[in-house]
Amino acid sequence: MYTKEDLAQFKQRGIKSEAIDSQLANFEKGFDYVNLSEAATIGNGIIQVQPEEEERLVDTYDKACEKLDILKMVPASGSATRMFKDLYAFMDNYHGTTEEFLDLVQHKEPGTIHYFFEKMDELPFYGHLSDVMWKDGKDIQRMINKREFCEILKYLLTKKGLNYGNTPKGLIDFHIYRDFVRTAFDEHIVEGALYAREKDTSHIHFTVSEEYMPLFQARQKKISKIFEKMFHVKYDITYSVQKPSTDTVSIDSEGQLLRDENGQIIFRPGGHGALIHNLNELKADIIFIKNIDNVVPDRSKGDTVKYKKILAGILLEVQEKVAGFLSVLNKRPTDEDLATIESYLPTIGYKEAEGRTFADRKERIRHLQQLLDRPIRVCGMVKNEGEPGGGPFWVKTADGSSRLMIIESAQANLKDKEQKKIFDHSTHFNPVDLVCCVKSPKGKKYDLEKFIDPAQGFITTKSYKGKEIKVQELPGLWNGAMANWITLFVEVPLTTFTPVKTVFDLFRFEHRNVLKK
Repeated sequence: MYTKEDLAQFKQRGIKSEAIDSQLANFEKGFDYVNLSEAATIGNGIIQVQPEEEERLVDTYDKACEKLDILKMVPASGSATRMFKDLYAFMDNYHGTTEEFLDLVQHKEPGTIHYFFEKMDELPFYGHLSDVMWKDGKDIQRMINKREFCEILKYLLTKKGLNYGNTPKGLIDFHIYRDFVRTAFDEHIVEGALYAREKDTSHIHFTVSEEYMPLFQARQKKISKIFEKMFHVKYDITYSVQKPSTDTVSIDSEGQLLRDENGQIIFRPGGHGALIHNLNELKADIIFIKNIDNVVPDRSKGDTVKYKKILAGILLEVQEKVAGFLSVLNKRPTDEDLATIESYLPTIGYKEAEGRTFADRKERIRHLQQLLDRPIRVCGMVKNEGEPGGGPFWVKTADGSSRLMIIESAQANLKDKEQKKIFDHSTHFNPVDLVCCVKSPKGKKYDLEKFIDPAQGFITTKSYKGKEIKVQELPGLWNGAMANWITLFVEVPLTTFTPVKTVFDLFRFEHRNVLKK
């Protein structure tokens, strides 16, 4: 089935032909929907931290920082292209006719092209854009008055100017300060000093696209010393790229492997689920995970820092509890011990199958041991107010038990009335706000690949050279890739979730310039 050239491609990428066979089989049979048992809500899968508990949890984490290896991981490989999709659509369709201009000025509300140009001087990248255009003898405001909108966008999005359409989102200007404009990358480095540090060092790991690695490293060189001095910290910043071995194949409308004009198989990144392999190579005691575009200026970082520490405090308390239970199970647990441990399981995201029985006492103990001896994640959950994101659910597994999982809409059979009813009852969603422990109580690093649920992949439809193709994504990093972890969901305020998904999000109050230059 595969040519010599195909096999050479596989070898170069570190992919076994059996893995490609498996991907093709997935296309043929598809992925099963998950079986939602019930939505996780406050008191039933989501913990609501009481005000009187906050100080204790923050203190638990602050004291532990002195003796633990702490690291922050930021998935940052995404390009900013989607951030500017509305501007691209405008460039493709606007020709400057009188009718088009009249239509443009009729829609002035936030999120419109008219609003974008009217408020453009308030955007964080306006200064850099103005400078690059001025070098070519062009003035933005004059061009706006002359209705040369598309020319301005070319300077913003293409190599003619800032080339933001081909720049990683992490390196886009996000926030204006009195004497500095920070990118999202910069803000994550600042955050690292505020909650992801051990003594005087902050360790931060960015996963980036290989082509953009030099850009990130250049930015780091430019700004890290500034922040080290500002926050009295030393930075240890590392990078990794998504492994070629995690890329996936696509098929055309006839079910054949998608190939280019030279007959070579076309591979695509397998989605953020591939990053479980990058995470698997990190060896810190506590790992924070947060998306590149979810940042705020310093004036609003208070809640972010506070709740990161609260989540980490909860993680440490659960870790201690689990270690104690495993120690009891390794000795001679009494019936009361076993009952106590079993009653604790729903707290860490597991509900036993109804009527579950065991052949003997040893089997019961082994069952509890394997449920407790796993990596732990504590995930922040914000109230759902219409933002997109995976939701928290109890999911029934093949053996009849239920686990807490983060589920995307594509994973649920929303055509089934009962499943849709459960999905619609979800009250919260996951803003990609995780604190993880990837070591056993004895300090041994878990092999995270053993806790992936491979059945939670995705198949979606895309376009290639104008033709419809089917592509495959691996189980998401915080979805199927962590499906079999010990899991706790904790409510956090919406102020900790301020993503920049489109350029118009930069006009939101939480990202706006408060101190004028």
